[in-house]
Amino acid sequence: QSQLVESGGGLVQPGGSLRLSCEASGFALDDYYITWFRQAPGKEREGVSCITRGGATIYYSDSVKGRFIISRDNDKNTVWLQMNSLKSEDTAVYYCTAAGAVDYWGQGTQVTVSS
Repeated sequence: QSQLVESGGGLVQPGGSLRLSCEASGFALDDYYITWFRQAPGKEREGVSCITRGGATIYYSDSVKGRFIISRDNDKNTVWLQMNSLKSEDTAVYYCTAAGAVDYWGQGTQVTVSS
């Protein structure tokens, strides 16, 4: 079964860090453009960061630029989102997606930033 699985979410204090992982199984991630989205309760889904197949081009939303870092290792079939200097407004469910011949979505991982 082909799927994406996110992990690494949790509860962290403001100013802290988390590293989210997005691991693909059943297909080769290097054929896919990867995007991290997030959705907070009552808010629209927001594109946070994306990375092209080879990793040469990366995008960050203004809300996370300078704090989040996206990376990928195609040999490990995994993409990461390093989140630093977290703020309460970063609280959301974070999803990774793989766009290619077929689109895949993960199940999401909850990130809660609170003191």
